[in-house]
Amino acid sequence: MKFQVVLEPCPEGGYTVYVPSLPGCISEGETKEEALRNIREAIELYLEPVEDDKVMGEQAELAEVAL
Repeated sequence: MKFQVVLEPCPEGGYTVYVPSLPGCISEGETKEEALRNIREAIELYLEPVEDDKVMGEQAELAEVAL
């Protein structure tokens, strides 16, 4: 998967980076390279399933969808 990210320089130094298509997915780094490494990790964690997401009703079915 590919995501477009926005890198913004911080006034105090370093960069803030966020993913517009993933609300709340934000990170930072001292350099552009570090910020991009950190946002990759943040995206992986953002997309990782959480145990609470697996609670289903009796009639629910699981399905997989490829992107």
